[in-house]
Amino acid sequence: MIILAVMQARCGSTRFPLKVLKEISNRTLLEIEARRILKSKYLTDFVIATTTNPNDDLIENLSAELSLKCFRGDENDLLDRHYQVAKLMHADAVIKIPSDCPLIDPEIIDKVVGFYMNNHPNYDYVSNLHPPTHPDGNDVEIMSFQALERMWIEAKSPHQREHTTPYILENSNIFRIANIEWENGLDYSKEIRLTVDYPEDFDFIKAIYEELSIQNEYFNLNDILELLNRKPELKEFNKIHNGKFWYNSIYSQTK
Repeated sequence: MIILAVMQARCGSTRFPLKVLKEISNRTLLEIEARRILKSKYLTDFVIATTTNPNDDLIENLSAELSLKCFRGDENDLLDRHYQVAKLMHADAVIKIPSDCPLIDPEIIDKVVGFYMNNHPNYDYVSNLHPPTHPDGNDVEIMSFQALERMWIEAKSPHQREHTTPYILENSNIFRIANIEWENGLDYSKEIRLTVDYPEDFDFIKAIYEELSIQNEYFNLNDILELLNRKPELKEFNKIHNGKFWYNSIYSQTK
């Protein structure tokens, strides 16, 4: 089974342009996240999926420098970008991970993907977003190629095309869906932002990475939580943006 991880990335963020090219310890956020995704034990292939906008030549060039595969597709139709790259790579299942999650925990990727693999072919789509419990910035979705292809054919509305997976969430009577919650019973999805949408988020991520990567660049979510318990003042960096969660804005449009 070919398990293809696709990290969608572009330079044209309206809230924080060029954020994936921001550097911490001489590495871009794109490189930091890609290195962590590649630690997942289930991946058989990995691609950066960017757009055909000339501004995203920077992402293609950086991918080449890092010896990472890069696919370029429609700027606004992310569903088409995922479908075309999955078809090109002959993927049996596709993992969708956004590029604004530089501290994503490979163990959480494996938890979601492992559930999908261990229960194959009983589910079309497994995520940890519906609803979320992990801190924002650990977003993992995996779907079968058949489910992706059906979405690509049937999804018509702009938000379904722009965000790839809303069509699945809107049609749980058609698709077999599972959600992975944090096993400790806690819900930090609205309290801790490990995603990068604003400059304040970058300052928070930078402080964590510089503190923990000295010992191990592949530190996990528990290491982050332990750090924040020791230094709760770090949470002040992006506290003003807590609760601004991608899933909430997208899911509200599906109702």
